[in-house]
Amino acid sequence: MKKLYNGAQKLGIELTPAQLEQFKFYYQELIDWNKRVNLTNITDYEEVQVKHFLDSLTITIAMKPQTPSGTINVIDIGTGAGLPGLPLNILWPATRLVLLEATAKKARFLEHLVARLGLDNVEVVVGRAEVVAHETRYRERFDLVLSRAVAHLPGLVELTLPFCTVGGIFIAQKKGDITREINQASRAIAVLGGMIKEVKTVELDELSDGRSLVVIDKVKATPDEYPRRPGIPTKRPLVS
Repeated sequence: MKKLYNGAQKLGIELTPAQLEQFKFYYQELIDWNKRVNLTNITDYEEVQVKHFLDSLTITIAMKPQTPSGTINVIDIGTGAGLPGLPLNILWPATRLVLLEATAKKARFLEHLVARLGLDNVEVVVGRAEVVAHETRYRERFDLVLSRAVAHLPGLVELTLPFCTVGGIFIAQKKGDITREINQASRAIAVLGGMIKEVKTVELDELSDGRSLVVIDKVKATPDEYPRRPGIPTKRPLVS
């Protein structure tokens, strides 16, 4: 895990030998399960370290301080193979993490991995964000909401901001020129109770393909009617 270790150091993160062993096991299980379940197209050892694990840890760029003070509640929407949520939980094991995944086969992989890694503060939830966000247990309960490679921002904020507590933040991991996407999302962000705080550029040699973090503050409660029924937020987003 040399690539991951060196890249993490550039983020101000000193991964312990135990954490590196967890990431190594994560990689091995990811590749093994990927033969049966479509989890990722990236399977090369060094590429997974950089494009999955290190990329997940870049979330810390938008977190001040980089180690959460006390226990925070985090949810990863459309987590897939557990990214970015699980790498962050390996880094911050005291964090309470919910991994939300709509595909049952992927969820089974996550449950297996969480158990084998001994991550006690992680819950795997199978379901659509549009449905789960209306459940009292999850609605506006999270200090930090994460999403990576799920949808364009106008639809994505409707899938994510309803989970975020007022005073919390949503961080979307994006790639490429996202100026138009952010402009199109301004109406949805306002309607859902958010406000753009900043856009952080990921400046790492290992990730030189224009990655950025869109940081949105939750400033007021989301109206009860959102998110709309499954499929609608991405098919008919609240574009400006």
